Amino acid sequence: MLLEQERQMVVEYGKRLVNHGLTRGTCGNLSIFNRRSEFAAVSPSGLDYFETRPEDVPVVDLLGRVVEGNRKPSSELPFHLVFYNSREDISAVVHSHSVHATTLACLGLELPAVHYLIGFAGSNVRCAKYATFGTEELARNALDAMAGRKAVLLANHGLIAGGADMKEAFMIAESVEFCAEIYCRARAMGQPLVLCDAEMAIIIEKFKNYGKQ
Repeated sequence: MLLEQERQMVVEYGKRLVNHGLTRGTCGNLSIFNRRSEFAAVSPSGLDYFETRPEDVPVVDLLGRVVEGNRKPSSELPFHLVFYNSREDISAVVHSHSVHATTLACLGLELPAVHYLIGFAGSNVRCAKYATFGTEELARNALDAMAGRKAVLLANHGLIAGGADMKEAFMIAESVEFCAEIYCRARAMGQPLVLCDAEMAIIIEKFKNYGKQ
């Protein structure tokens, strides 16, 4: 089976999307890109995460053509592929509809540095211009707004997080949702304090060695 390990991880992390409160039902999607083969394992369209098996996960090439699997890939395939074609630092993508990140996206707001954990994604998280889901326009908007970052909000839609592997991409999605919740709560009580660019530069540099022994 092509990309057996990657397909197993898509199944595992799809369940985590729901269990960790990052999405509901069959919403959201995720993928892993194998740079050696230049194929990606992508979550199947509309299939319950808890019913998905590794063989249900389609494998596609960089043009979006299914090279193995009988299931249709996620309707959001264009924005997965645009990152794999354009960003060498991204080999896994997580798309969630987590409540607080999506709340900011529905307001067209960026997520500023209200907590240092935003540094895993960058100095802030921008909000990309709205476009219909599943379109090339949305993919381009997401790519542009995520320049120099590893996460982006999608206006009136949700969140995309990218990483060198699925573990990093998922961690960034969780960190952004945590910071988004803090920001929403802080705005309800007053004016949040935002960390300055100089401090964020220090934090981002420190995070480069985070978790490395």
